Amino acid sequence: MLRKELTYFFSSPIAYIVVGVYVLSMALFLWIVPGEYNIADSGYAQMDGMFRLSPWLFMLLCPALTMHLISEERSSGTWDLVVSKPYPLWRIYVEKLTAAWIVVLLAVMLTLVSVFFVYLMAEPKGNIDSGALIGSVMGLMLISLAFCSVGLWASTLSKRQVICFVLAATACFLLFYGFDLLSMLLGQGKAVRVVEQIGMNSHYESISRGVIDLGDVIYFLSVTVLFVVFSIGRKR
Repeated sequence: MLRKELTYFFSSPIAYIVVGVYVLSMALFLWIVPGEYNIADSGYAQMDGMFRLSPWLFMLLCPALTMHLISEERSSGTWDLVVSKPYPLWRIYVEKLTAAWIVVLLAVMLTLVSVFFVYLMAEPKGNIDSGALIGSVMGLMLISLAFCSVGLWASTLSKRQVICFVLAATACFLLFYGFDLLSMLLGQGKAVRVVEQIGMNSHYESISRGVIDLGDVIYFLSVTVLFVVFSIGRKR
């Protein structure tokens, strides 16, 4: 199933479009478009702009990759054939999810070529915060996995891929930033921190600072597992 999905992605325009949009967007914001995300304008040899922008791009790119995973199988009538194969049902879902995640990781890895130029720009050369860089990359890997799992779940909700895309993008936004918006309405107090911790943003920011806390890793893996379970629960 993993090989089948990867073949589908790279034999159709979708993987190239997603990778191209991400890489081109990062190149523009980091090196060409003036502003706070531009590395040269910031005056610091760092990749913070990439890690601040990426979750917002992923909210669209991950649903675009995953919207077909189950919905297309059902609309074309091949789903019953897929589930009749001698594979555990969970394996089918996990391998579909993994294929989409690999495409996202490829886009991230291609963009990280910019690290080489940042390394050369640093004063003295090579003076970059490797801890924060590693943490930020891990944060991107985890949040993209979680977003892809949300997209997988959304693809089980309708046979129409556009509807699946909209549902997934909306759910990703709410999980990433919705709880922060809710916490702003609460004002101050312990409840604010509790609500923020439910959302992805606080955990992503924590990892991006280079502090790889096991709790943050468990959070993203738990969200991923939860949405895979939700997906399997809608197998019919």
